[in-house]
This record gives sequence, structure tokens and C-alpha cells, in this order.
Amino acid sequence: MAASFSLPVTQDLFALRAKLQELLQFLREALSISNAHTVDFYTESVWEQLIDLPPEAVLGVLRKSAVEAEAEAEARVSEARLLSEAESPSGITNFPKIFCETSQKLMSVEAFALAVRYYSVQNLGICTPFEQLLTALRGSQKQRTGENVKLDEFMNLKKSHEVQAMSELISGIADYCGIKQVIDLGSGKGYLSSFLSLKYGLKVYGIDSSNTNTHGAEERNRKLKKHWKAYHTRSKLDANGLALKMAKERKVQDEIKYKVDIEGQCNSSPANQEKMSTSDFLPDFSDSVISNIRAQMENLHVYSHQEENLCFENAFSLIDLLPINAVEPTSFQTPKRKMSEANKERRKMTSKSNESNIYSPLTSFITADSELHDIIKDLEDCLMVGLHTCGDLAPNTLRIFASKSEIKGVCSVGCCYHLLSEEFENPHKESTQEKWGFPMCQYLKEERWCCGRNARMSACLALERVAVGQGLSTQSLFYRAVLQDIIKECYGITKCDRHVGKIYSKSSSFLDYVRKSLKKLGLDESKLPEKVIMDYYEKYKPRMNELEAFNMLKVVLAPCIETLILLDRLCYLKEQEDTAWAALVKLFDPVKSPRCYAIIALKKQQ
Repeated sequence: MAASFSLPVTQDLFALRAKLQELLQFLREALSISNAHTVDFYTESVWEQLIDLPPEAVLGVLRKSAVEAEAEAEARVSEARLLSEAESPSGITNFPKIFCETSQKLMSVEAFALAVRYYSVQNLGICTPFEQLLTALRGSQKQRTGENVKLDEFMNLKKSHEVQAMSELISGIADYCGIKQVIDLGSGKGYLSSFLSLKYGLKVYGIDSSNTNTHGAEERNRKLKKHWKAYHTRSKLDANGLALKMAKERKVQDEIKYKVDIEGQCNSSPANQEKMSTSDFLPDFSDSVISNIRAQMENLHVYSHQEENLCFENAFSLIDLLPINAVEPTSFQTPKRKMSEANKERRKMTSKSNESNIYSPLTSFITADSELHDIIKDLEDCLMVGLHTCGDLAPNTLRIFASKSEIKGVCSVGCCYHLLSEEFENPHKESTQEKWGFPMCQYLKEERWCCGRNARMSACLALERVAVGQGLSTQSLFYRAVLQDIIKECYGITKCDRHVGKIYSKSSSFLDYVRKSLKKLGLDESKLPEKVIMDYYEKYKPRMNELEAFNMLKVVLAPCIETLILLDRLCYLKEQEDTAWAALVKLFDPVKSPRCYAIIALKKQQ
């Protein structure tokens, strides 16, 4: 590594495994809520099977204001921590009874809400503060301000928020490690790759499995460079225009003052004026100094008019040292041939300086066993990064970091947990797959732990977005659950391979929704008269609050599933002998970007 100062202290593997043990004890009972599918909510009588409370009581607790809930949660979590330390030598937190021992049904929503908050990433104390890490990475160096570019001019607000935060972190890690090459896995449209290259001067290879994405990224990067140059040209011209205005104002003031001074010092005789030398005007400057200044001014005028604007700050800093007529008002003319050669030389130098900070989109399907040398011919010591890498690509990114000596650091933000492959999800099904998306760490492998697809799907739900009205529509879930009961009772189908898809947003009513859905599923919708369909709607409408309450329970539980997945990855990195440092960092605002946690690791120095 290039830097020798210390990074923030993180919890060791032993402490992280203790957190896993506590979390698993809670999830063994709570996972049934996450794994229940809302499509089967009425057909399988999910509420009666899993919840021993009226829906109004559940909603009454979960609908508390965000401020009150957060304040209460912090107080209760503190109490729970003290209770755990004082009364639980095994390290397992003794919450009030959450589930019934005999029926396994939820019996205390207050205790449930307390537990899920306690087992969130933030409250478990396993997260390293973003600003603290940035400060440590910079060390004694000042923050690199770079260009103050408004990213939302080039991408949407969500993406600009993600790219700005992650690129700043990656740049800090690269500086810390003394590395210039970055590999961006699952680079997609190339926003992060382009920004790392343009703003931070890094040599970036963006690898994506989609050839369409790769070609699109090339074109997008070309346009981004064009906008980037135009933006900076405009910014510099604005700044230089201000400098020119100030200089002109100063020039007017100096001319007035100069005329007053000259009138007091000189005779009106033309002969006396002719005898006055330059040294009379500039008593503090020798002839050689003045000649040198004139030569520098001539060199300044070699630039073309457009490029001259970029030199205004230097030129005016020189002019301002002298009285207004220290340099004669001579018009400097540069031959076109000479100017062209100068331009060519500068372009050549600029081209050479930019060779190390390029972005190259590549198309390749990456697995844990991919040979990077076959994809990147000039592979050197580098960082591997991934912004919202989908499914198994996130854990494979960590595996590549652990197995390839050239990868000195990794920064990975995963997403699409429902697309993770699980080793113990189908234990009786034969498979040739050797490396699975979950679990990764040794402890969960020994436990043969399985979340299940529905639980991993619920881990993608965002409590923050539900709080601001951006969550799933309860009515759309209600429509789908009632439709499932119609399909089961009227068509005798319990399992269907086809999916309804996004019919709800295209439907004007429940009746319209059912007609369109049955048609898409290949079922004869003429078999059901309108009255039969609406009878189902009226039958379940009074029970819509059950579905709403149950969905809220799943949303509230979601962070615990995500915590498990993130802890699994962090423990895996801590288990690797070559890992010098590994941490979990909250990188984004969860309202803007729900999958906001980055897994970061650095290798030991060789």
C-alpha cells in the first residue's frame, strides 16, 4: 500500500460470528413470515397460520410516526443491549416473548419491532461510518475537490447520488493503495466507470455480460466526454470573464491615477517628454527585468484567442505588478504556422497525459473462476468494484478479490438478493454448481443455513421507501391474492408456471384486472360471469387490512434478511488469510438508493 496510516478499527471475525448466532436465533422463528408468499395469502390462510393478533393491533404499532418509532427504538435497543450484557452470558439477547412456543405464531408485535431494529446493520455496530473512512483514507492529504460538476446533468438523481459517493470512496482507496487501474464488474451503462476516468483520472475497465450495454456505454461515454469538456470550458470562461472584468476595472482606475501622477511629474514640453526613459516610469525595475517581462507577455500572446482565455489568471497576475503602461500597447501577431505547431505540441502532450485515465468497456460473462488476464491484456495491480451487481455477481466479485493476487482491493454494492443461488435451498436436488451465492462464510455453511427465495425477495423491500409512500401498493397485492383464489377454486389450478406481470397498472378496475390476467395466463375468462368475479372481491375486501398488516411485517423484517446476507459476505472476507482489512459501510441515502451498503476489503502488503 502507498499509505501507512491506520484505517478505522472493525470488529473481528469472532465478534461477527457472535452477531450471526444471535441473528440466526431470531430468524429461525421469524423467517416463516418472510417466506410466506402474498400471492397465496388467502388460499393458504397465511394470517391464521402465522399471526395470533388482530390486524388492527399490528397496524396500530407499525403505523407509528417515523420520529416516534425511531426514538422508541433507540431507547428500547439500549435497554435490550443492557439486558443482553447483564443477564445473558451466552450473548443471546433476551427479548420479551415474540412467538408462541407451541404454535410458533407471532404474539407480540411490539417485541417483534424491537428485535428487527436491534438486528439492523446500524444497531449491531458492524458498520463503519463513511466519513470516518474517507478521512482515514486521505490521511494528511487535503480532500481532492476536482471539478465541481453537477452529475444530475448527465444522469438521474438516484444514479448521480450513487456515482458521486462511490467514486469518491474508490478514488480514496486507489490513492491509499497507490493504484491507477480499476475493474468495474457489471458496469452496465458505464456511468461509474466514465466518472472514475473523467474526474479522478483512473484507468477503468468496465466489464458487462451484455453486448448491448457495452456498446451503449461506449456511445454514452463519448457523449459524456463531450458534455464534460463543454461544461468545463463554460466554467473556465465564466471564471476568466470575471477576472477580465475585474482587471479592466482596475485598469481604468490605474489610468486615472497614472495621468494625475504624470501631470505632476512631467513638463509639458515635448522635448522633455521625449527624453524620459522607461526607467523614469519604472524606477524599481531594471531594463533586463522589463525586457524579460515583455518576452513573457509575447509568449502569452502565442496562444489562440480561445486558449488565451484560459491564461487570463496568469497574465493578469503579471500585469497587476506593474503600472498601467509598463508594457507598451504593442499588438503581438503570431504566424499561423507557428501557432499550429504550438497547438499540435500541446495536443500531443495532453494525449500522452490522458493515456493513463481512459475507460474501456468490455463484454464478458464473469464467474468466480474467470481469468482476468484473458479479458484484460494489460492487467496490473488494481481495484475491483461493482455498483449494484446483480445476484451471484456480488459474491463472485469478493471471490475474485480473494483468489487473484493482482486485485489489491474491492468495493462491492450488491442487489437483487432474490437472484442469489442458495446451496442448501434444494438439498435433494442434484447440482454440479460448486460456488454458490449464499452462504459464503464457513459458519453459515456449517449451519447449512437457507433463507429461501421469498425471504431473499423480501430482503429487497425498502422500509425507508415504504415510509415515504414509495412501497408496494397494498391494493395490487390484494388484487393478486384474490385472483389466486379465483384460479384455484374456479379452474382447479394450485400452481401456475406463468406470471401475471404488471397487469394492475394497466387495469381500470378489479373486474378489468381479472379479465386481463386470466387471458394472459391462457385461461378462458368467458367462463366467469361478472357477478362471480365481483363476489370474490366483496368476500375478501373486509380482510384487506390483514394483507396490509402482513406486508408491513415483511417490510419491517426485510433489513434483518439483508443484514444476514451482508454479514455472511463480511465474515467470508475476514476468513481469508490475505485480507488485511474489511468493513461494511453505509454508502448511500437509503431513501434514494435502498441497497446502500458497500462491502470493502484490502489485501495485506506483499
